[in-house]
Amino acid sequence: MAEVQVEVVSRDTIKPSSPTPDHLRHYKLSFLDQIQVPVFMPLVLFFPRDDGTSLDEKRSRIKLSLAEALSKFYPLAGRVRDNAYVDCNDEGALYVEARVRCELSDILENPVPRVMNRFVPCELDDVQDLGVAVQVNFFECGGLALSLLISHKVADALSFFTFLNAWAAAARGDPGITDPCFNSSELFPPINISGFQTSAGIVKHNISTRRFVFDAATIASLREQFTDLNNVAAAADQPRRRPTRVEALSSFLWSRYMASTQPIEARGNKIYTVLHAVNLRTRTEPPMSERHFGNISRLAITVPTVDAGTGGGYKIVDQVRDAIKQVNGEYVRKLRDGEDHLKSLKERSSRVSQGEVVSFSFTSLCRFPMYEADFGWGKPAWVGSASLTFKNLVVFMDTKSGDGIEAWVSLREDDMAKFEQDKELLALVSPSVSVQSDAI
Repeated sequence: MAEVQVEVVSRDTIKPSSPTPDHLRHYKLSFLDQIQVPVFMPLVLFFPRDDGTSLDEKRSRIKLSLAEALSKFYPLAGRVRDNAYVDCNDEGALYVEARVRCELSDILENPVPRVMNRFVPCELDDVQDLGVAVQVNFFECGGLALSLLISHKVADALSFFTFLNAWAAAARGDPGITDPCFNSSELFPPINISGFQTSAGIVKHNISTRRFVFDAATIASLREQFTDLNNVAAAADQPRRRPTRVEALSSFLWSRYMASTQPIEARGNKIYTVLHAVNLRTRTEPPMSERHFGNISRLAITVPTVDAGTGGGYKIVDQVRDAIKQVNGEYVRKLRDGEDHLKSLKERSSRVSQGEVVSFSFTSLCRFPMYEADFGWGKPAWVGSASLTFKNLVVFMDTKSGDGIEAWVSLREDDMAKFEQDKELLALVSPSVSVQSDAI
């Protein structure tokens, strides 16, 4: 792809359309907010030219509806203080407009993660005290890319999409926006987390993010392959459940990471862990609604057996499933008393930093409503992420059609050079990188 030039033409602040009442000005962070890494979660939505709505009208609608959405999601318009609370002072969201010196089709023909970072208004680790930041990018063809950054200090992925789609609904003039629920600090009370470095996992240099696409047929084949291998290994009268798309694909990618970058003779006494982000709302007793805003998710930690990556990687599937099952009502009850969880986090962080533990993390945005964000000129042609500031991280996103999966893989550059040449990986990756056909 030729160099993409993005020129910032204006910077502004969008304040809520109505002031936050005094009794809501102090929003306490929960324990799960406190321990979150201080980075922005990015999403970039690409919209083709729409002759029915002028660019000036789109610009105006985006800004007015953002102000309206911020009045409902008022902590996002405030400023985070001392990793303890949000001062809901209505200072507002950072709002940037930019011109892009190319056509929208140039991007969709071959989306490159590092190029996506040019469409966002901040470095992803430069979150400071902001809750939300937006950049609207206008292409020469009349298309636009709208990027949204939300601080992970105040929201998880589900809360991100709750805000995004409430914002889009406001732009459409939809009156039925459900009020969010801001009581996560009552569910997970804050504690003193001194001595725990929340930014320890951030890596700024020598990280490569690549986008690998797996079509529906490939994923279905992987699921069947893991089911068959598991059933051969299991007792005849105990057939195993078919793995989900995410279980199968994450198990495959982890086994290829191990095979391509972690030679057996170099593993020594290292402990390898596989982490899956899990939404806790459905696992509390009683379950919580999706309206509950904040970080209400945690990590299921799998410690694969020594042979888990062999034989096609089928053994890791069961081990991942068992780890996710352990994130249940009892787990959440213990989590509400944060001291033990904090102690285990500090121990794991220390072992990772010393090289004793090698972690590999998966976050799935599949089945999230990312293609529902219609601001009044149609749904996005394509939705992408960006090049992230972590190593050994995979973010799964649905393809536009909803039946395939895009895997955004972030590794150290030297590991990526080996991983992206792995023959078993390449045999399953879709040869087409374009999202044009999906977008039309």
